[in-house]
Amino acid sequence: MATTKPDPPSTVAALRRSFEAGLTRPLEWRRAQLIALKDLLRHGEDALIDAMRVDLGKPAVEIRLTDLSFVAAEIDVMLRHLDAWASPERVRVPLTQRPGQATIVREPFGVALVIAPWNYPVHLLLLPMAAAIAAGNCVVGKPSEVSPKTSAALATLARRYLDPRAVAIVEGGPEETRELLEQRFDTIFYTGNGRVGRTVMEAAARHVTPVTLELGGKSPAIVDADADIDISARRVAWGKFLNAGQTCVAPDYVLVHERVERTFVDALARTLRSFYGDDPKRSRDYARIVNDRHFERLSGLLAATSGTVACGGEHDRAQRYLAPTVVTDVPPGDPLMDDEIFGPILPVLRVRDMDEAVRYVSSRTKPLALYIFSSSKTTVDRVLASTSSGSVGVNLTVQQLAIPGLPFGGVGESGMGAYHGRHGFETFSHRRAVFSKPTLLDPPVQYPPYTKIKEWILKKML
Repeated sequence: MATTKPDPPSTVAALRRSFEAGLTRPLEWRRAQLIALKDLLRHGEDALIDAMRVDLGKPAVEIRLTDLSFVAAEIDVMLRHLDAWASPERVRVPLTQRPGQATIVREPFGVALVIAPWNYPVHLLLLPMAAAIAAGNCVVGKPSEVSPKTSAALATLARRYLDPRAVAIVEGGPEETRELLEQRFDTIFYTGNGRVGRTVMEAAARHVTPVTLELGGKSPAIVDADADIDISARRVAWGKFLNAGQTCVAPDYVLVHERVERTFVDALARTLRSFYGDDPKRSRDYARIVNDRHFERLSGLLAATSGTVACGGEHDRAQRYLAPTVVTDVPPGDPLMDDEIFGPILPVLRVRDMDEAVRYVSSRTKPLALYIFSSSKTTVDRVLASTSSGSVGVNLTVQQLAIPGLPFGGVGESGMGAYHGRHGFETFSHRRAVFSKPTLLDPPVQYPPYTKIKEWILKKML
């Protein structure tokens, strides 16, 4: 049942009873819940915006764009295609197995667990939950305790709009998450950092539960000498400083051709002034760091870097404000290059050519996203062929997430599995193989004893 009381065992047990009773299998129930999710987003918009503004200092326009409207649009895709996605898929039957009919039947796993992070607390909870519902599962959603106001708002709205027999929101911190992971789920979907992702995998292994991990990593942007510098700077700046850099697919650093490095950095500075004015602290369109711990981590990185602050760098602990900051002359071993920054600090590293950029990216763990800015198709193709990442943006950042037909997920240490659009439906579905044969014909040639004539026939058929 939908609850904010941290009682994971009874919550999961109640949902399992609902699933075993067949509550979630009918497409009519799934459609009704998806529509209810849209109602939750529409009627709960003000409450969710107010909560996220408290938790993250996000501007309302940004909240609507990246959290609310994004999820509603994906739900529309699910509603439009649900019948087709759920229909049995015919598969060709080889001659040796005819007559017969082979199909793939999509079935729900059962009870799913969705663990969401704090940076896009509505989007990254409700979108995978919607996919789980569309596939016919019961689902427990665990919002992040780092965004407590949004967590509470989501729990309240879920009780109001969603079927409490099959959909639950469990609030709480690490203790409640650990208790949830002790329960037997049929599939687990986690978005967050790699350290906790490993913990989720270990817990899932105890029950041999499949997992989808949406992790992060240092997503690079590569800017070639032939790129449109003004547009490249604008798109890199937008993707990086959206949500004050607290985005898993934000460009984490830039590798820029040495011939255009100064021009690119100057264009970034101009772009930031055009976005947020001379004093971003006063801008209504610039978010804040989520909490003191993350602020201290980011300000510590800025203090430790041996690079040069080309613009920004101002910070105010009382407001958890860190200006959009560009750092140049960053050596490869700098503290800014150790882990994902997840904040509004953008290191810029110069490279001699695209080959050096490719070698640098390939020498590191596979990122969640990779961005290439170039007017040369040959260059783009070479980078694509020589690197690996969860997704790629060519002359853009972040917006690949907005294409429902594209899978969103990582590779290697940036994650496993994918969702969005049909890919989310498939992630929460078991693809069951079904093969049926009529009984009117039952050729004896396949059965022992294998006479010479049977062996000859079988040899010809196989």
